[in-house]
Amino acid sequence: MRILSIGKTIQHATLNITSIEASALQSHPKIETYNYIIISGGDGTIRRVIKALQSIQHSAAFILNPVGSFNVVAKLHKVPKMEKLLDALANGETLQTQKHHYFTLNEEVFLFSAGNMGDLQHIFLSETLRFGVLKGSMFKYVLASLLLLPIHLIMTPFMLLSSQRFFIFTPAGFIKKFGSFYGEVQEMTIDLENDFNFVELDGDVVTIQESILHIKPAGYISIVTK
Repeated sequence: MRILSIGKTIQHATLNITSIEASALQSHPKIETYNYIIISGGDGTIRRVIKALQSIQHSAAFILNPVGSFNVVAKLHKVPKMEKLLDALANGETLQTQKHHYFTLNEEVFLFSAGNMGDLQHIFLSETLRFGVLKGSMFKYVLASLLLLPIHLIMTPFMLLSSQRFFIFTPAGFIKKFGSFYGEVQEMTIDLENDFNFVELDGDVVTIQESILHIKPAGYISIVTK
C-alpha cells in the first residue's frame, strides 16, 4: 500500500508515507501507484490538488486532513480524524469512501463554490484583514461580514437579477436556481462582458482572462469517510 501526503510531512509508526509539497505534485513520479493521497489544508488546497491531478492518471482515494479556515468539503462528508484513518489502514481495515463531484470553469476546477458576487468581496476583505491578532483568527471573516452587510443588503437583489453576476453553492442543491444563484451545476455559459475577471472558487480568488465562462460537471473524487 502506497500513501502520498501533500502539504504536510506525516509519519506513522507502521505505514510508509511519502510527503511532498503541492508545488511538486506534477513532477512527482508514478502518481498512479498510490492507493491513498492525504491532503492537508483547506478547501482551496483540495481544489488546487484536484486541478493538478486532472492531467495525471491516478486511482487514489483522498484522506482529508482539514487544517484550513472553513473546510466545507470535510464537513460535508463528516470525515474523521486523519490519525484514526491511518490507524485503521495499519490494522488492515477497509476504508469506506464517498463520491464528491467537482466541476470545471474554463481551465479552472471547483468542488462546491464559484462566483463573482458577495462571496468574492467577502474573501477580498477577509484577506485584507489577515494581519496582527486577526491573522490566524476566524474573527476576520466575521468582521468582514459585518463590514460588508450594508453593501450586501443593498446590492444582492441587483446582483441576483444581473446576467453578468453568478454564485454557485452546491451544498444548497435544494435550490436549483434562483436568479443568478445556482445550487445545482449543469452545463452553462455565462458572458461577463469583460476580458479580465476575478472569480471566487472554493475560497480561492482566481483571475479569468476571458469574458465567456464555460461551466460544467467534470467528474468526481473518492473521499475517505471511515
